[in-house]
Amino acid sequence: MGKAGLGVGGMVIMLIVAVIGGVGRGGGGGGGDISDLLNQFPTAASPSPGEGIDPAQDPDRRLVDFVSFVFDDAQGFWADTFRRADTPYNEARIVLFDQPVPSGCGGAYAETGPHYCPPDRKVYLELGFFRELATKFGAPGDFAQAYVIAHELGHHVQNELGTSAAVRDAQQEEPSRANDLSVRLELQADCYAGVWAHSAFEEGALEAGDLQEGLAAAEAVGDDRIQEQARGRVDPESWTHGSSDQRQRWFSTGYRSGDADRCDTFEVASP
Repeated sequence: MGKAGLGVGGMVIMLIVAVIGGVGRGGGGGGGDISDLLNQFPTAASPSPGEGIDPAQDPDRRLVDFVSFVFDDAQGFWADTFRRADTPYNEARIVLFDQPVPSGCGGAYAETGPHYCPPDRKVYLELGFFRELATKFGAPGDFAQAYVIAHELGHHVQNELGTSAAVRDAQQEEPSRANDLSVRLELQADCYAGVWAHSAFEEGALEAGDLQEGLAAAEAVGDDRIQEQARGRVDPESWTHGSSDQRQRWFSTGYRSGDADRCDTFEVASP
């Protein structure tokens, strides 16, 4: 099974420096949440956790099993990729919830949506979001969910490489570029998701239509798509995650190449 190359561990940071000037490498970093997007829709109440439910009859059991499988597969892929590059890798952990839970980023809520928290190296996934991915966002299918999971783990890869911290520092130094840098960070995570999807294809794990489901999910969570649906107008200056076209394009870049080194969204003039 082929694995994507990672190149030199500090490569991404060096390229950010080349684009925006000297950047410190402090702690923290962006968590990649989509609360600003979700808040543009009416908020639905989160379901209460089922108590005393037979696991065999739990409606969320299949979803939990699927999320865990994808997360473990993607995590194994990145751990192997880092190992091949002789680069240290600390594994992320996953937290599935349907009620608010504490986190290193101040708590995880349904309104926050799927997100990665750099301080505690955890991916937080609210089960209700996966149900709404098909109904609210119009992106049904297992691989649409897999795209979301792989995207959030992509933020962990950025945290491990120091990219998230560098972007956070740059945003503080150049507030006028904060949104642009946020978009580039999100698009790189999309590309990393595509790199993992490429490995899943090589392993024979993808079925017919899976790639299209992933692309549909990337389109569904584009800033322009969500703004148009929620407000009836599009404001590119306020984007923090990228347009539908950008998100699909970078996911496709990762998928076609299978090469994490092709995911440098900070090097291009316009992502």
